Amino acid sequence: MEPTGLSELFPLFNTAKQETLQWLLSIAKEKEYHKNQPILLEDTWGNAVYLLVSGWVKVRRLLNSDSLTLAILGPGEFFGEMAVIDGSPRCTDVISLCEIKILVVPAEHFLKVLYKDVKLNQQFLKLIVRRQRTFNLRFEIKKQPPAVKLARTLVNIAKNYGKSTVKGIEIFNIPPLDLADIADITVEDLEQVIHKLTKNKWLEIDSERRVMYLVKANHLSHLAQRIV
Repeated sequence: MEPTGLSELFPLFNTAKQETLQWLLSIAKEKEYHKNQPILLEDTWGNAVYLLVSGWVKVRRLLNSDSLTLAILGPGEFFGEMAVIDGSPRCTDVISLCEIKILVVPAEHFLKVLYKDVKLNQQFLKLIVRRQRTFNLRFEIKKQPPAVKLARTLVNIAKNYGKSTVKGIEIFNIPPLDLADIADITVEDLEQVIHKLTKNKWLEIDSERRVMYLVKANHLSHLAQRIV
């Protein structure tokens, strides 16, 4: 990958210096994972930051014998940074949802580049705040109907990672249990809402290609803003 490709794919690096990008690419290691492979495990120590070049992952927390999906991350995202920043064990797992490719940046190098490149440091903080606001959204809409919760979740994922196509905005076809978790609804409610959205052609699912199309993204956006 060229430095320009790194800055184009990752919002984190779109203000970084050219020499910063070249140095990061020189020390980063490329890795590939298959579907359902653990990339990071809860309670392990942070020794690297991971840049998601392609594919999708889920961030989950184990709750006794169960697990709760907290977030879905797509191409252009980074993860593993919190344990690196505060030096504490990781509090979540990260699991691949499909075949993925990542760049691994050792912790000490990532911290060094943050200290040296002020603009990169500022961009990093902005993205961390954006994530926190996205997470807070789940609590802000907790009492809203399932359709509103799901619409907001899909619109937010499309905004961050969606790809415009002739069919609509394309995103990964997130597994039902994971999508229900991050939308804070039951799997039964999810199935009912998905059925209505696909029946009305607001949404289209291509199971073979493992993608979902927001066919009528504007309608979903209006639904997402509905307050009951």
